[in-house]
Amino acid sequence: MLSDKAFVSISEKEQSNLLSHSFQKGTFDYLPTSTTNQIIKHLYYTLSYNEDKEQAEWVAYELNGSNDKKNKFERPFFIKDPKVTSGSADWKNYKKSGYDKGHLCPAGDMTFDKKAYDETFYTSNIAPQLHDFNDGVWNKLEQKTRYWSVKYKKLYVITGGILSSNLKTIGKENVAVPNYFYKIIGSDLGGKFKMIAFLVPNAKSDKPLYDFVVSVDTIEKMTGIDFFSKLEDKIETNLEKKNDYKEWSFN
Repeated sequence: MLSDKAFVSISEKEQSNLLSHSFQKGTFDYLPTSTTNQIIKHLYYTLSYNEDKEQAEWVAYELNGSNDKKNKFERPFFIKDPKVTSGSADWKNYKKSGYDKGHLCPAGDMTFDKKAYDETFYTSNIAPQLHDFNDGVWNKLEQKTRYWSVKYKKLYVITGGILSSNLKTIGKENVAVPNYFYKIIGSDLGGKFKMIAFLVPNAKSDKPLYDFVVSVDTIEKMTGIDFFSKLEDKIETNLEKKNDYKEWSFN
């Protein structure tokens, strides 16, 4: 919640009662706010495209553990997103740039359906990532997220780069290179909503994942985006100030 309101403490019983309204009939709206007003909905994920930075400011999707099928689909070529009216950046901007075409919604999260898998290869769903980051700590976090989707049944996942000013750019279209990437994960297993947020430098790291846990408030202040804004205000305020990872399994 983008607010200067003081922390509001509520009991678990009150939180449970408030959550029952938020999750009625599975209609919970988990999408963040958009600072660009260019929201693109694909089959299994939604994004907010930032034309100035030539990438999504966030990508959001549900990750259902029951869809944890590991089909071996052939990787398609990266192509421009046909739904981005301003035109998403060409993959050639990444050529010889020294950066990977890093997925925001991972292809590995969409192996249950060929079309869902292929849609992750739109260039609106990638951002420049150093290889040692993309193949290292970021991949480790993606794998942990899939593990949690099985353990906690269903997750709400929101991820993107911190698109601050004066970032390095690559290619003829000046694709911005984020210095940090974030991932925010929510779970409502058993009617108890919990969330965890990660802020990870775009660099090689051997640190444990829990070292990158921050409050959702921290990421909101860095991005100007309001996450989980459709939660009851008391719950949102209560949860977004926390940076405690003990409710999540890191084993």
